[in-house]
Amino acid sequence: MPFQISILIESLKIIAGVAVFFVWVVRYDNIKKEFIDYSLPSWLRDLVGILKISFAIMLQLQNEQLVMIGSVGIVILMSGAVITHLKIKSNFRNILPSITMLIIGLIILLSSIQSGLINI
Repeated sequence: MPFQISILIESLKIIAGVAVFFVWVVRYDNIKKEFIDYSLPSWLRDLVGILKISFAIMLQLQNEQLVMIGSVGIVILMSGAVITHLKIKSNFRNILPSITMLIIGLIILLSSIQSGLINI
């Protein structure tokens, strides 16, 4: 993988990790409010939080298989978030973070797949 692409991917992994930490730890009260506003159960909020933090940690590891699992997890969770926002007719400003994280997850996933194919 070219050096610039490698730097970009590593930067996206860090951005994803920091974003998940900020949203699910620092601004957790906001997450609790959103799940209440969207009439989603607290057990789902807790499950999503545990999974999202776990997947974000996996992105930071050197094991390409764990990075791939983490990115697939982020893509699945963020797809669910985008669908939920669309169902409740959120405005674009509220959907944008989910779309952005989905795109970051997809870029990391595609990079992981490509790296796996190169190492075969």
